[in-house]
Amino acid sequence: MDEIISGAWKGHLGRGLAPKELQYLLGTAQGMTAKEIARQFDVATCTVAKRLSCAMFKLGVTRQAAAVAEAMRRQIISPMCFALAALIAMHAMIGNDAMRRDRRIPERRTAQVRIVRQPEQPMLIA
Repeated sequence: MDEIISGAWKGHLGRGLAPKELQYLLGTAQGMTAKEIARQFDVATCTVAKRLSCAMFKLGVTRQAAAVAEAMRRQIISPMCFALAALIAMHAMIGNDAMRRDRRIPERRTAQVRIVRQPEQPMLIA
């Protein structure tokens, strides 16, 4: 069976991912951004993003870290350094979005409106 080695990660072909998807997923496992992966393989950034989204769809996940963890679980990719891989897998499997600090929860602002009634004026009828 063919293998792709990228940095400290090894990927196995023929286990559900296309070769380019596997290469880009290995780049993601190394902590590279889509722009850095695109620069390394001399392709457009949108190509990398599309291939990664296809890989995430095939793996049934919605985040890139979860894709790395799922690929490790299915033995599609394997690290050469086990401690780092265990940390990544545990972080992706937690699934608690409260740990993510990339943006704050928006606050709802409501306007306070005061309605003031005018006292009724007595009408004089002559």
